[in-house]
Amino acid sequence: MLSHPHEIFLEVARQLSFTKAGQTLFLSQSAVSKQVKALEEHYKTGLFERLGNSVVLTPAGELLYRKLLVAKQLQHELHQEFTELSPDFSPQVHMVIGASTTISLYVIPPVLSAYLSQYPNTQLTLKNRNSENILKALLDHEIDLGIIEGIHKVSNVTYTPLLTDEVVAVCSGRNPLYRQELEARDLLRVPVALREAGSGTLAVLEEALAEKQIKATDLPVKVRLGGTEALKNFVRVDTCLAFLPRQAVMKELASGELMEVRVRDLNLVRHFDFVQRKGTENNVPYKDFVQFARRYYSRKE
Repeated sequence: MLSHPHEIFLEVARQLSFTKAGQTLFLSQSAVSKQVKALEEHYKTGLFERLGNSVVLTPAGELLYRKLLVAKQLQHELHQEFTELSPDFSPQVHMVIGASTTISLYVIPPVLSAYLSQYPNTQLTLKNRNSENILKALLDHEIDLGIIEGIHKVSNVTYTPLLTDEVVAVCSGRNPLYRQELEARDLLRVPVALREAGSGTLAVLEEALAEKQIKATDLPVKVRLGGTEALKNFVRVDTCLAFLPRQAVMKELASGELMEVRVRDLNLVRHFDFVQRKGTENNVPYKDFVQFARRYYSRKE
């Protein structure tokens, strides 16, 4: 099993930051530094080079990082095989999952609650970023499982479907725009509020517009906001149109606080997918979590 100092080193190496590693591990920066220093004394060499407020791995640090990633993979496989051999084998499991903003806020919390109730020996950390940054965190080995939405696929990642969702155009319940039925071309004259670059919600809109030979950059964008809640709160009090996941605005649509505006020739259906680095699909406990989440939502359909 990897020692506690090695686990801490892995997190610092992933994030290249003692502060961020401490936040992830719920440790003080001094505690993180102490454990890394102990490893450097053990190996008789420096593992990080400090450059102002940032750090980079030394050649020895790079070597240790690569070997520990392999050891971490072997540890996952060992846990899996012993679990199959002995049902009584139940080690403490640490999981780090990343999810896009919409999924973190509206889709995955009930799944996490149900999963942790069934597997109480699991400690789980959920990282919340936009889809593009979740994919980057996966490829950088910062996380071992991600859940993303509506972005172009890459060849070295495995995609497993979780849910289908829809992006809808909405406006304030006080905005007369909701009484209209629009076409895609009408969006060139209607002020809109959009998510930031890298957002899965924005990517779905951009792809749908491209099918109509419309560039998203040609829209009269009033504001770009980082996060679903920020965009939702803005459109509540403004006169513009916003594109938001249906999952995120179900309560507001039901209450009439927000109104859906139909854009009849835009296909804004998108998929929420699990993402894993190729070759890690069978890693326990992530394989079990993927299956659990898919069963959870299949029962709700």
